[in-house]
Amino acid sequence: MSANLAHALEVFGDRWTLQVVAGLLDGPRRFGEMAGSLDGIAPNVLTTRLRQLERQGLVVATPYSQRPIRLAYALTDSGRELAGAIALLSAWGARQTGSTEGPVHSSCGTALEAVLYCPTCERSAESGAPELVRWL
Repeated sequence: MSANLAHALEVFGDRWTLQVVAGLLDGPRRFGEMAGSLDGIAPNVLTTRLRQLERQGLVVATPYSQRPIRLAYALTDSGRELAGAIALLSAWGARQTGSTEGPVHSSCGTALEAVLYCPTCERSAESGAPELVRWL
C-alpha cells in the first residue's frame, strides 16, 4: 500500500468521518443539523470526529452563540477537495447495493459518472484500461 493511501485511511478509515465531511459539502451546518442528518451517530462520536477534522484542517468551527457557546461547522478548501473521492465512493456503493441513490447532477438529476482524467493528455483513464493508470 502506498504511503499516500495509508495516510488517507488513517484520517478517514472509520465509519463516520467521510459521512461527516459529506454532510458538510452543501455548506455550513450546526451540530444539531449534523446529528439529525447522520442516522445513528452518537453525539460524542460526532463531537470527536468534528474536532479531529478541525485539527486536521479540513473543518472550521465558527461560533454563532457565545452563551452557551454553539458552533457552526464548514469545510475548508482542503475539506472540499474530498468531494470527488466521496462521489466515487458513493457511486461505487450505489452500484454494489443496487441502489438508485448516488451523486447526481444538480441541474438535470442524471447520475454522475466519475473518471480519472489527465489534463496534459486530455484523456480519461477508463476502468477497463488499467494500463493507463500507474499508482504511486
